[in-house]
Order: sequence, then structure tokens, then C-alpha cells
Amino acid sequence: MEYGYARVSSKNQNLDRQIEALKKVGIQQRNMYVEKISGKNFERRQYQKLIKKLKRGDVLYIKSIDRLGRNYNEIIEQWHRINKVTGADIVVLDFAMLDTRQNIYGLTGQFISDMVLQIMSYVAEIERENILERQQEGIECAKMKGIKFGRPKKPYPDEFENIYQQWKSDLISKREASRRLFTNTTLFTRWVDDYEKQDNSVKRNLL
Repeated sequence: MEYGYARVSSKNQNLDRQIEALKKVGIQQRNMYVEKISGKNFERRQYQKLIKKLKRGDVLYIKSIDRLGRNYNEIIEQWHRINKVTGADIVVLDFAMLDTRQNIYGLTGQFISDMVLQIMSYVAEIERENILERQQEGIECAKMKGIKFGRPKKPYPDEFENIYQQWKSDLISKREASRRLFTNTTLFTRWVDDYEKQDNSVKRNLL
């Protein structure tokens, strides 16, 4: 049986090119396993289903080695698991030398194939590290420009400042302050921390 595996890292990326490439070599839709998930490891639902399905004599097609994954050691481990343990063949469509069905060069050819796999797996991991580094650099630059990330903070309730001052003056307890603001003590404490940080920042700017 012939199977295909296609993967992109995020939901806004497109799988069409990989799916079309798999169709061109005769893979039927029902034998394609596709998913949108990071390639940092192999804990992926569709990939794990595929692995359980594969048996000796089957052939697995992928568009490129980085579609299999981007972790050097795990790519090597999974390749060995599929090809040597399960006994299925692997074909990387974008690189003819990565085709375990080809034994025309005998042992030397297998050696070359293994070397190519290690090099390309290493490149895939380095590229992932570079992507993460560029993302982090972009985030840091954005923060320096004042761009904020994450979920926006919920504004304080209308009566917060008044009740905060009562609590600060020991006129009411934290529990009572929370009750009056229709919240719990954990969220009230968070509001107090944020409020006092902002207040201290304003005071420092006035000095």
C-alpha cells in the first residue's frame, strides 16, 4: 500500500502544493495523512495514525524531508523506525537520492542515502532554529517600539480606585473589597499589583 504525509506548521499555511505532489505519484486521498502542526517533535495525531497503519512493504511519500519533521535526532530515529523496523520504504519527492527503494548502488548507495538524510535533517533543524531566532528578534524589536503582545488587560471596574483606597487605608478587608467588585481575591490582588506599578511609574516620571 502507498501512503502520503503532508504537513505545514500553522493553520494559515496551505497544504495544496504537497497534496498535489502526492496525487501526481498516485496517492489516493483516503491514504493521505495531512495536518497543520509544528514539526518540532513527532507527537502529532495524524502522523501517529500513519505510523500505526504502515507495515512491511508499504511505501510512504513525503514532499520534502522537513515535512517529516525539523528535529535532527528525531528525524533520524523515525526514518530508522519506518524503514528498518517496520520495513516500509520512504520516498522524498523533492530529493531523488532519498528513496529507500533504490538499491542500484548496493551498500555504497545506502551509505550515501544515509549521509544525505543526516545532512538534510541537520539543515531542517538549523532552519527551524533560525526561524525561531528571527521571530524572537522581531518580537524584541516590536517591544522596543512599544508594541504589546498577548491578550489585552481587562480594565479595572468603575469603583476600583475608591474601593482600593478603602482597602489601602485598612477600612475594609481584601475579601470585602473583592466582594464589592464582584470578583475573587486573586484577581483583586492582580489589579492592585498592576495599579500600583502604574502609579509608581508615573511618580518616577515626575521626578
